[in-house]
Amino acid sequence: MRVLVIRHHDVDTAGFIAEAFEARGASLDVHLFPDDGPLPGFGGVDHIVVMGAVSSVNDPDPWIAQELAWLRAADQAGVPVLGICFGAQAICAALGGRIERMGSSEIGWFTVDSADEDAVPAGPWLEFHEDRCLVPADATVLARNEAAVQAFRIGRHFAVQFHPEVDGPQLKRWLDSMGTAEVESIGLDPDQFLADTIREEPAARARADRLVATALAVRDS
Repeated sequence: MRVLVIRHHDVDTAGFIAEAFEARGASLDVHLFPDDGPLPGFGGVDHIVVMGAVSSVNDPDPWIAQELAWLRAADQAGVPVLGICFGAQAICAALGGRIERMGSSEIGWFTVDSADEDAVPAGPWLEFHEDRCLVPADATVLARNEAAVQAFRIGRHFAVQFHPEVDGPQLKRWLDSMGTAEVESIGLDPDQFLADTIREEPAARARADRLVATALAVRDS
């Protein structure tokens, strides 16, 4: 199985999600977009993972429109996509939904209301976003909370608003690269956030593995 990972920042990795795919025999190709140039073709690709981004899907940057068009092409080609945070929002927007700004950011560890605990465990999950999905009519919502739709499927694609890939080192890279002002602005202690993330690592790895199993089941259904 060949998995194409699209990331948007050089400090990001697919983390626990990559581990779960590799445990199933997958080989991963990683493309940093837009810095590495145009998005790859779909030849030989069995699954796509689209990761998070600081940008909003609604921003006017040309690369965002290019990525949405590419996701529509992936859908037409029958290549399944697992979208994470911005990636989930990109799938939503590409396939007929809308993205809106929330009243406040959702940052930290949160549980969700799951429609299917086997497919999407209640968590806790690491959240780091200020936009949310208004999903297309043909999407099936698999989890939500008061802030946003947290997981959905549409066709062969599976999307989650939270960040199942993140371990302590990943979160530290985020905090080091973007600063702690946004975290502190909602009253969250960055050091405690990092400590909580490190403490959650074993369980978070297991939950990420469940999500990859769900993505593969959605693909094959």
